[in-house]
Amino acid sequence: MNDVASILPILLLVVAFLLLVVRPARARRREFLALQNQLEVGQRVMLASGIFGDLVTIDDDTVTLRIAPQTVVTVNRHAVSRVVGPETPTKTGIDD
Repeated sequence: MNDVASILPILLLVVAFLLLVVRPARARRREFLALQNQLEVGQRVMLASGIFGDLVTIDDDTVTLRIAPQTVVTVNRHAVSRVVGPETPTKTGIDD
C-alpha cells in the first residue's frame, strides 16, 4: 500500500503531461501535415515569417511564391504556415 502511494504522484504527473502537452502537439502536427498536403498552385499563402504570396510551383521540398509582380522567391515548403483567402489589392500610393 505504501509503494502505491509513493508512485501515484509520479503517475499523475505523467498522465497530466500526456494530456496537456503531447496530445495538443500531436494535433497541431496533424493539422500542419494536412495543410502541406492540400497546397495547390494559385493559392494565396502566408509564410511563417509573415510574407504573403501566391503559389507558383510546388515541389517535394520547396515552393515558389510570387510576392509581388516580377518578384518570385523559392522557400522551403514547411515555411508555409497557412492558406489565406484572396485579397483585393489596396492602393498604397507607391507607383509600381
